[in-house]
Amino acid sequence: MAWVIMPDHFHWLIQLEQQTLAQLMQAIKSRSTLTINRALNESGAFWQTGYHDRAIRDGEDLLPFARYIVANPLRAGLVDKIGDYPLWDACWL
Repeated sequence: MAWVIMPDHFHWLIQLEQQTLAQLMQAIKSRSTLTINRALNESGAFWQTGYHDRAIRDGEDLLPFARYIVANPLRAGLVDKIGDYPLWDACWL
């Protein structure tokens, strides 16, 4: 629903359906590591172990969470306007 890729981490707002969060994170980290290592002609681990999550309760308004996620580059000083950062998207922003 919303995501941003930062220089050293990423944030996303997702709804789990058929996989657990642990399964999804393993798949994302594994596939992206293979792709990145191939592109850089490298090998080995790319992501740090573990991850941080926050569950959102049913009925909570998702828009503030999405805005927080896509504003990360602005808060990090990478851009002056959110729209200037190329590595983000949100389904309703």
